[in-house]
Amino acid sequence: MERSAHTAIETILRDELARGDTALSGVAPVLAHMLSGSGGSLVSEAIVAKLRGMLSHMASQLLGSKSPDFGSNEADRLAAALASDSAILSHCYAAAMEGHLAERLERKTALDQVLTPLMQELIASENSDVAELAMAAMAAQSRFVQYQKRMHLPLTELPAELFQSLLHNWAQAPENTANEAEIAATRAGTDQLKAAYDEGATRVGLLSRLVSAMRGGARASLELEHAGFALFATALGALTRQARELAVLSCHERQSARLALGLRAAGMIEREIERQFALLHPDQQLPGGFDDLLPDRAQSLLGHGAMRADTSAVMSGTT
Repeated sequence: MERSAHTAIETILRDELARGDTALSGVAPVLAHMLSGSGGSLVSEAIVAKLRGMLSHMASQLLGSKSPDFGSNEADRLAAALASDSAILSHCYAAAMEGHLAERLERKTALDQVLTPLMQELIASENSDVAELAMAAMAAQSRFVQYQKRMHLPLTELPAELFQSLLHNWAQAPENTANEAEIAATRAGTDQLKAAYDEGATRVGLLSRLVSAMRGGARASLELEHAGFALFATALGALTRQARELAVLSCHERQSARLALGLRAAGMIEREIERQFALLHPDQQLPGGFDDLLPDRAQSLLGHGAMRADTSAVMSGTT
């Protein structure tokens, strides 16, 4: 009977995870379609507006790096080109979803998005390295909140691989024009952007370093009401060996199986997981006997799901 119960729980979670993986794959074209101005209801208008704003801001930064004088039509064309890159679009979507979920949590619990109880404890740490990291991470989180309100995304906040790929493609584009002045201006702008980039100083880089510096105490970051969404998502990704963007997206209601498995894989017991669900998805319940699912088994199921899901894809569903 015990083996049968384990099998039933795993079957439920595996089926739900498979449905979540399906939602994660192939949605970039849908978002691109909506960004083109066509109607639809798969993604909220607020998220689409944020995506447009972030893509436009990125385009303005690229164009401004080579010349302060560029037209709005040129910026619009470049923003549309950026929207056709699924990796860029997926990153923008994850940032917008994080902003949305953090705002929703703040409205529900009055939990400050920047100075959470755990962040205050880390800033007051006797370990000067941890305290310094926490201060820097808090400042970066404060900037992120402001960027989301303005619908901005600084290029220097991109992950290193995406940043390098974007600049490489941007530097190559003018070579087809055979305009030497254009090529020189673009390369100079690209060099300037590269010189200003430091992955370790990005918000995600600082949060990741902070979670790593917490060592065994990183598990405290999985208490949403104590840690806040930014540290929660960072720790969830680190402790379950998932991309942080995927950890963020797992907090959407259509990815509840991925979230439950992630929290169990990180060592949380059923009642602790239920507390997090009460904050994120109060209408959803865990399957009975969830504690019978061992953390190692949860990690294994999660790993198989991650292989099926394209982590550079984005998630559909209303917000």
